[in-house]
Amino acid sequence: MRVRDKMTPDPITITPKTTVAEALDLMRENKVRRLPVLDKGKLVGIVTDRDLCEVSPSPATSLSIFELNYLLARTKISEIIKKQRLITIEPDAYLEEAALIMRDNQIGAIPVVEKGKLVGIITESDIFDAFIELMGLREPGMRLELELEDEPGMLIKAVEIIWRQGGIISHIAVFRTQKGKVTLVIQLQCEETGAIVAALEDAGINVKSVAWKGHATIR
Repeated sequence: MRVRDKMTPDPITITPKTTVAEALDLMRENKVRRLPVLDKGKLVGIVTDRDLCEVSPSPATSLSIFELNYLLARTKISEIIKKQRLITIEPDAYLEEAALIMRDNQIGAIPVVEKGKLVGIITESDIFDAFIELMGLREPGMRLELELEDEPGMLIKAVEIIWRQGGIISHIAVFRTQKGKVTLVIQLQCEETGAIVAALEDAGINVKSVAWKGHATIR
């Protein structure tokens, strides 16, 4: 899956001359937490609601409401982004690359740039949505959690057993949880898995749990 498949295209933007007060109003009105900053069409930064809160006076300040509003209306976005390290990603990058960049840099969003032009923004919520879709969490079906030896051919062995018992696999994921072992999570388009579970266990594969629509039966 590519970044362009999950990003928000044509995000709302501001300029370095936008004030903190204006940026806060835009976020509230559009229910967004991040705003890319464009200067004459070129991406120069991105601000978050957290950035704006950090430059806003503390609620404990002795300033009056009029003084607070005056200060927010005078502070420009350029003051926030001048020391910022801008991180971007291309729309054809893999989604997992975006997730890795966010994790390594402890950020919640990345502007998406193509040929020097801002075309979208990818956020941590988009990554979560992709994970939910990948795991089939919103779809009906039977979920099996298998524990396998981390050896060549084990994945094919499990899938072949399921196929021979008439199981139709809709989603599959592999997790390495401990040395020498892998956890295989498989979602099937069926409601009855008794024969499948029995065949897997007869082949020496540990069926850790069986779940229908997220309600697990630990074995």
